Amino acid sequence: MDKPPGLAVVPAADQHPGECVRGRLERELGARLWVVHRLDRETSGVLLFARTPEIHRALCLAFEERQVRKTYVAFTLGVPSPREGRIETPLHPARRGKVRPALPGESGAWEAATRYIVRKRWERDGAAVAMVETHPETGRHHQIRAHLRSIGTPILFDRLYGLNCAGAATGGAPLSRLALHASRLVVPEGADAGPARAFEAPLPADLTALLHWLDAGWTVVAGH
Repeated sequence: MDKPPGLAVVPAADQHPGECVRGRLERELGARLWVVHRLDRETSGVLLFARTPEIHRALCLAFEERQVRKTYVAFTLGVPSPREGRIETPLHPARRGKVRPALPGESGAWEAATRYIVRKRWERDGAAVAMVETHPETGRHHQIRAHLRSIGTPILFDRLYGLNCAGAATGGAPLSRLALHASRLVVPEGADAGPARAFEAPLPADLTALLHWLDAGWTVVAGH
């Protein structure tokens, strides 16, 4: 499905159990669904559920074995450098459900890797914003958010990892939620008892509005 922002995938402490994504879909379909993976509440985009326990096990195994190819679009404050790269910073659980870069040799660290490519860049009044395509090779909690923050380019409007650093630069933007979208998911052959399949979700209206706002009021930087 194409998940809208603002909904938890499974019941959250501050939401009625039936108002999570799974609950709504189960009511709509009149059948039980199994959660294959999750997106943060504010993240929009492609989300998979399984209709049977057998498909659920196969899809979960494909995720665990890193056979599923994932693409996310993020809008960042600052521009990752170089234009294309791979972030390999290990992550470690932190307080309040967050993660942080692990210390060298720290026990309990998680291997994590995220490839990225800068697709577009804007500048205005000394500030810079980028549209970044990311490909997480591992599936750690808050991985993309923590990795982009670790290189100094947090995702716009990220209340956990952005450190409120957008400030006046993005004042007036037509968006206030985490600027992250799961745009594409490719499942390998056999994972859901069929051929390889690609699932895609276009940018939602709020991120499209952000894109238009940047194009209209900021300077697009060529040759980035």
